[in-house]
Amino acid sequence: MSRDNAIARATSYFESGALQTDLAELVAFQTESQNPAQRDELGRYLTHAIAPRLRASGFDCTLHDNPDPDGGPLLVGMRIEDPAFKTVLTYGHGDVTWAQTDQWDDGLTPFTLTEVGERLYGRGAADNKIQHLVNIAALETVLAERGALGFNVKFIIETSEEIGSPGLATFIKAHKEMLSADVLIASDGPRLKPDRPTMFMGARGGLSFDLSLDLRTGAHHSGNWGGLLADPAMILAHALATICDARGQIQIPEWRPDSLTGSVREALDGLPVTEDSNPPVDEDWGEAGLTPAERVFGWNSFAVLAMKSGVPEAPQNAISDKARATCQLRYVVGTDPEAVLPALRRHLDANGFQKVEIIQHERGFFPATRLDPGHPWVSYVKESLTRTTGIAPHVLPNLAGSLPNECFADILGLPTVWVPHSYLGCNQHAPNEHVLKSVCQSAITVMAGLFWDIGTQDAALP
Repeated sequence: MSRDNAIARATSYFESGALQTDLAELVAFQTESQNPAQRDELGRYLTHAIAPRLRASGFDCTLHDNPDPDGGPLLVGMRIEDPAFKTVLTYGHGDVTWAQTDQWDDGLTPFTLTEVGERLYGRGAADNKIQHLVNIAALETVLAERGALGFNVKFIIETSEEIGSPGLATFIKAHKEMLSADVLIASDGPRLKPDRPTMFMGARGGLSFDLSLDLRTGAHHSGNWGGLLADPAMILAHALATICDARGQIQIPEWRPDSLTGSVREALDGLPVTEDSNPPVDEDWGEAGLTPAERVFGWNSFAVLAMKSGVPEAPQNAISDKARATCQLRYVVGTDPEAVLPALRRHLDANGFQKVEIIQHERGFFPATRLDPGHPWVSYVKESLTRTTGIAPHVLPNLAGSLPNECFADILGLPTVWVPHSYLGCNQHAPNEHVLKSVCQSAITVMAGLFWDIGTQDAALP
């Protein structure tokens, strides 16, 4: 009974093909939360794929309706070995994005796991089914080797993450005592490099909104009216140009964070953001004076996601009546989310764009979270991963993207450590989504080692 034996069991689980078989079974569930026709499949994934496996490992499982009618059901699994033990809360989501079936390469189909060389293709293979499968399987290997975990585990699997996790925060607020724990250790997102584990302790926030300018009813002939009617597309383009300069540097003071501290910069120093990047990173884009790692993990970024005026598919010789741009601010801790749109309103007004309307999206809002890189749980997980692989993991203060970490960090008050099991080129949310077999093998071993270490209840445990 040893750590090495637990890791050997995890390696055997991968090498025997069992992990690939299990992943294929999960991918086969067509859990598109964006597709109303697949709503029943969300609950079936929890009751037929996840709950039986957790119960086989001694978890008490309960299925819960989502308090938000737009959201899918949630599963909570609990294995309490001793109230005196440390308790780890972990998380995953069983839903996936639209299949986009007709856009996959020949020979590939979203809900059939397909092996092509080093890659395993399937919708949800990377996001998030491999992630929670690896963590469940790692717990199983520790149980098989030790006969017990040596700590308590609470599992929450939701089915609405890809539509913004409606109802998750409300559910967690209503069940704070049930979900109380010492730490969240979960998996989502990509590694920075496939051959080296990554850790992150939070996520950038996201706020989406439209800028809209509606000047009149209908378009008018550009020959008869050109020079007489204001062009909404031109006005909106100039309004957008006041938000950032020509290299994308944010010009609104309230949108510029104050949290890029020395400890955060130290944590980001040397991260391989530009190395072998595909597409290549634009070194001269974004905030001058910051490294690429600081720009994407430690700073805010503004993006125009889409723009429209007139009929782009069939342009007419006419001055358009309206223009619209869909925009997004990705922001880190140190930015007041309640001040973002009021500051934008003041900025547009001050620059003469009072007619431009700001329309906040009902969905697409994610708070920013971050755990100090020096937190004891960060050090503990880092040491465990280093012990298993022989190389220190990449440590990010927060993910560049967004996920519902605020539910655990803010509502439950937990330190949060995420260990992702995919890689940057996995095509999540796109056709040809896949995972790398090498990452799967590495992931199952590092998680088996981590869960073994936590179960030792040694003096170093935070």
